[in-house]
Amino acid sequence: MSTVEVTGLTVRHRRTVALDAVALGFGTGVHGLLGPNGAGKTSLIRVLATVAAPAEGRVELLGRDVSGHRERAEVRRRLGYLPQEFGYYPGFTVREFISYVAWLKEMAAESVPGAVERAVERVGLADRIDAKVKTLSGGMVRRVGIAQAIVNEPDLLLLDEPTAGLDPEQRVEFRALLMELGTASTVIVSTHLVEDVAAACAEVTLIESGRVAYRGTTAELTALGEDSLEESAGNAIERGYTAALRAHRALAGAGR
Repeated sequence: MSTVEVTGLTVRHRRTVALDAVALGFGTGVHGLLGPNGAGKTSLIRVLATVAAPAEGRVELLGRDVSGHRERAEVRRRLGYLPQEFGYYPGFTVREFISYVAWLKEMAAESVPGAVERAVERVGLADRIDAKVKTLSGGMVRRVGIAQAIVNEPDLLLLDEPTAGLDPEQRVEFRALLMELGTASTVIVSTHLVEDVAAACAEVTLIESGRVAYRGTTAELTALGEDSLEESAGNAIERGYTAALRAHRALAGAGR
């Protein structure tokens, strides 16, 4: 059974169509969401996080149609979300901020202290748990963002450019965490870093101009790059990404 099911999903921003009748489903595991800037990835993540409503279409999360307020409230307790730019209170300590997020998710009070410590430990900030967020580096703040997203052990985890600001060693550690989380949860990672998808994701969805341009396993996208005649630099999965984009654009152009 899919954790996420969207059909006919259309999102508009004024006169621009950000997503055009998208149909997608996601189950347990780590899923990569790729595409050029402005392709519609963030619009999709925001709808799945229930912070934005579609113009048209049906969205089912964790077995619930989230068009109603009660259903959205229920789902929010069971999901984690890291936007590209997340708001936080700089005067809070790391512990205070993540505890506050746990309270917003209506976690049982007695479980919060342990959950906060586990989340902070998992992102490698145990030694900074009582530091004020405003004293942290950009990469550390990003890790605080990941910790707040996973504090409730979410069934659905949505991450928008999660490795922005992380150094190479931290990105490797983060990929390992993603794969661990994906054993029991549905994790959707929107990123422009193809190598992160190659290392951590089992499945890839490529969005282009608000439509699904490619859907397949990471191995299939890599094979597409190995078989491609593309002369672009990069490894096989990067060449596969380029080949899939060009194929979609050619098909779209032929349909005009």
